[in-house]
Amino acid sequence: MKARVKRLCLPLGKRILAVSDIHGNLPYLKGLLEKTRFGRDDVLVIVGDLLEKGPQSLDTLRFVMELSRTHEVHAVCGNCDWWFQILYTPELINTQHSLWYINNKPHNLARQMCAEIGYEISDEMDVVHMRDTLSAAFPAEFEFLRAMPEVIDAGDCVFVHGGLPAGSPEDWDAWQCMKFDNFINRAPRFDRWVICGHWPVMLYHDSVVCANPIIDREKRIVSIDGGCVLKDDGQLNALVIPDAGSGDFSCIAYDPFPTAEVLDAQSASEKSWYIRWGDAKVRVLERGEEFCRCRHLRTGYEMDILTKYVYGDGPEAEVNDCTDYEPPLRPGDTVSVVESSSRGYLIKHGGVSGWYRGRLKMNGQT
Repeated sequence: MKARVKRLCLPLGKRILAVSDIHGNLPYLKGLLEKTRFGRDDVLVIVGDLLEKGPQSLDTLRFVMELSRTHEVHAVCGNCDWWFQILYTPELINTQHSLWYINNKPHNLARQMCAEIGYEISDEMDVVHMRDTLSAAFPAEFEFLRAMPEVIDAGDCVFVHGGLPAGSPEDWDAWQCMKFDNFINRAPRFDRWVICGHWPVMLYHDSVVCANPIIDREKRIVSIDGGCVLKDDGQLNALVIPDAGSGDFSCIAYDPFPTAEVLDAQSASEKSWYIRWGDAKVRVLERGEEFCRCRHLRTGYEMDILTKYVYGDGPEAEVNDCTDYEPPLRPGDTVSVVESSSRGYLIKHGGVSGWYRGRLKMNGQT
């Protein structure tokens, strides 16, 4: 299926905010827009995956639809948004997969729509009947989704969820535009900026977890997925383009974690590792109530991991994304607190996650 490319002339003199991978997390989106002071003089470009995985896909969709009536908002289709279009494409529809997905993924748009109108879902339901029922009940929502292109060509920059395939735009495959894993490492150099999401930026790092956008000025690619919903310490990023055609990018990020003041200095750890999705198999060497000592199967690296991050009771298990990195910190630094433990705090500082072993003064406390 060929990608749909929307040509767009961004207005001069307006700030452009590019946001990707909201994944049905409306509080994060509202928090980010408030933090960026998004207003009528700005342009919002949603770079795919507005929906799915988070608990508020329907509310998030409606919020963006309403926002687009009063502000300039453009949305690119991501692989998670495209799922609904599969239901309407005869050569792509797979009723068995759709049936499994709706019944087994707790946070999906179809379930939320069915719940709102009292449509009972089951392992035996007729997917086509469900589709037609929802289409009749939510015509505006379906039309908004169907109208989203896979690519927005804005002249000096291109917005695409996954990445741009080789070849001319007329030959681009829609699915590859939406789901181009590890795009920065596989892409050539472009002659204009390509702004994408899909691949959480922390997956481009080995030893340090950083959720900030990656701006590759050599290849002219900006990857902005901060792991919202997917990562416990994730954030929602806004790439700020001060004016159409400008490469003077900045970033504003939002997460809801409480903040605290660092009281003791900490030096950076001499070595660390980041165990993450796709490479998360470990051997459990010692189980504890709060921490497990684990050896990463692929690298042999050992670290203590929060027990609640370890999935499985056997000697081999998979773990949630985790790190033993200890970032350099000075008294007076402000950090966000993701986890508290008897051995210190999992914190974020400047978008970088790691462990702090000293004392903290929680903001708002005396």
